[in-house]
Amino acid sequence: MATKTAVRRLDLGYFVRPASETGGPQPRVEPVLGYLVRRDEGLILFDTGIGAVDPGTEAHYRPRRRPLEAALASAGATLTDVDLVVNCHLHFDHCGGNALLPDRPILVQATELATARRGGHTVDALVDFPGATYQEFSGEAEVWPGVWIIPTPGHTEGHQSLVVRQSDGTVLLAGQAHDFASEFGSDQLARTAALDGLEPPLPRYRPWLDRLGDFDPRRVLFAHDCSVWEPADR
Repeated sequence: MATKTAVRRLDLGYFVRPASETGGPQPRVEPVLGYLVRRDEGLILFDTGIGAVDPGTEAHYRPRRRPLEAALASAGATLTDVDLVVNCHLHFDHCGGNALLPDRPILVQATELATARRGGHTVDALVDFPGATYQEFSGEAEVWPGVWIIPTPGHTEGHQSLVVRQSDGTVLLAGQAHDFASEFGSDQLARTAALDGLEPPLPRYRPWLDRLGDFDPRRVLFAHDCSVWEPADR
């Protein structure tokens, strides 16, 4: 019998990225999105929202948090329903609700956890808290049949994405592997041009896109962009 799979987006709030970080004259308000993957085996929560930060960081980003409990309730779930947590990386706006899920396995790249524990990477209290239970990986792994974590370094060295097979095609939860769907699309076209044998010069693309291409993703979802990337023939 085929496994039933559903992926639901969760609104976890937003923050204001200052103009000094946007590359333009204006600040930009960015959503913070998590995803709930519902399977026969249970529920996977991909990212848990914005955590508490120091006053300086609070003033810098001016976050508005939506409680994780409320976000889950909108998807018909509760904290106790969650079986696995996957963080794309351990910055404060992606792992902020982890402490609400003590003793639940948190799937993370070993290099990301080591970097976080060295300090200066994130908020220490969001990483090691009572009941924190990490399952570390060094590379890709099939978590459940048809569900893979795939390293997608760039934003951080230990960034990872989640690949989910569905009956209507593969969904990629890309986190912050790219900030925007348009950036992912540009990289995908650069890869297509290279595979088509176009002569240089061509733009470079993230090398892990070759591995993601093996899964033929039909939808790609992001942590800070409500837009969804789909292939042109979708």
